[in-house]
Amino acid sequence: MARHSRSVNASRLAPAALLLLALSGCGWITDTFGPDPVMRGNRVDAERLSQITPGVQTRTDVEALLGSPSFRGTFDEDNWYYSSAQTRLQPGRYLQVEDRRVVVISFNPQGVVSGVRELTEADGRDVAMVSRETPVPGNERSIMQELFGNLGRPSMGGSPGPGNPANLGGRY
Repeated sequence: MARHSRSVNASRLAPAALLLLALSGCGWITDTFGPDPVMRGNRVDAERLSQITPGVQTRTDVEALLGSPSFRGTFDEDNWYYSSAQTRLQPGRYLQVEDRRVVVISFNPQGVVSGVRELTEADGRDVAMVSRETPVPGNERSIMQELFGNLGRPSMGGSPGPGNPANLGGRY
């Protein structure tokens, strides 16, 4: 009798195991038939970038050729950044960045291009996240106080009436 119950349990688990095995290989389906990549930012192509010559073009020339920068230097206007990325949304995952490009155009104080360079992964820096929390003044309430704290208190909402402080025309 024990042999029969084991074979019944195994026969019930076999379809579930086959289904899990089949679904584990579905990555190629999402890669092939998944959402198309989305281009974000201001992509600077190599042909236009080659037309910029340091010491010749000005900010106006660069903006006419490449368009507005994605962002400018935080503390000065001497650096313009053209940032772009090709992303794809993976089902059940975060946004996947497939191709990122950052071009920096530097200007001298007279507004003439002084340098053009493309940043790579090696130029990036890891940013450590701070896990501290800002304290909020007030009292610490238990979950029971949160749930039942307003029981028995008068309601401030509703229609204005003579006994309700929300009645701005009445007496308090």
